[in-house]
Amino acid sequence: MGDSRLYAPRGIGYAGVHLTPRPALNVRVFASELEAAAACAAHIAEALREKPSLVLGLPTGRTPLNVYRQMVALHQRGELDLSRATTFNLDEFLGLPPDDPCSLRAYMDRHLFRHVNLAPERVHFLDGSAERAEWECARYDARLTQAGGLDLLLLGIGSNGLVAFNEAGDSLQAASHRVRLSRETRLGMASFFGDDVSKVPLAALTLGMGSLFQARRVILLAFGVRKAAAVTALVRGPITSHCPASLLQLHGNVEVWVDTEAGRGLEGTG
Repeated sequence: MGDSRLYAPRGIGYAGVHLTPRPALNVRVFASELEAAAACAAHIAEALREKPSLVLGLPTGRTPLNVYRQMVALHQRGELDLSRATTFNLDEFLGLPPDDPCSLRAYMDRHLFRHVNLAPERVHFLDGSAERAEWECARYDARLTQAGGLDLLLLGIGSNGLVAFNEAGDSLQAASHRVRLSRETRLGMASFFGDDVSKVPLAALTLGMGSLFQARRVILLAFGVRKAAAVTALVRGPITSHCPASLLQLHGNVEVWVDTEAGRGLEGTG
């Protein structure tokens, strides 16, 4: 179930400052996306058995779809119990109410929430239709703090190195915030809007890097050749806001789970 390897970052530096090398990142290379998704769902089920009150951070997009399908299948077989778990999703499109079929909340309802025994009051989401985005972000951060932070965070990675909707740029924000989505990110989400990028909202609300970084454990998933360059930058590149995922090199408890295509840039670097 996956070839587990350790990769030590190289070329470490940020804004001209040399940083002490970190422990090697644990990269698991799977033969296929489906194998990785099944292993991830089984891992979540085991984590829930060990701690039924687990606080989960959950992503959206194409990457976690097979993980959610596998979680539903495990639940239907009585092997995954979310009755005492709490979830916090990472982001939501600005301007879309929760019941909009294109909202990320509706995505989660379709692919996971309505199929498992997760209590509605334990589901937490940013409200893209809130009148004051800044207040909504502050509310969400406070609720996550009250819950004790994330025990296990699932992440995807954008082809430009983004995590959640923390876009690449000259700086990153620690707290939840409003973000203008890049065209690259919007193109990546177009399949959820009938392949019409013009329908993808221009902005979103997202958990900041601080909340992501404070998760006690992180599993980052990446599948397909389009993610290969971003995975290589995450694992081997310098720490830089121009690849937000690269900050995870400093976390200390991150696993990177990839298929062979997404991990192709790592060959021969272990």
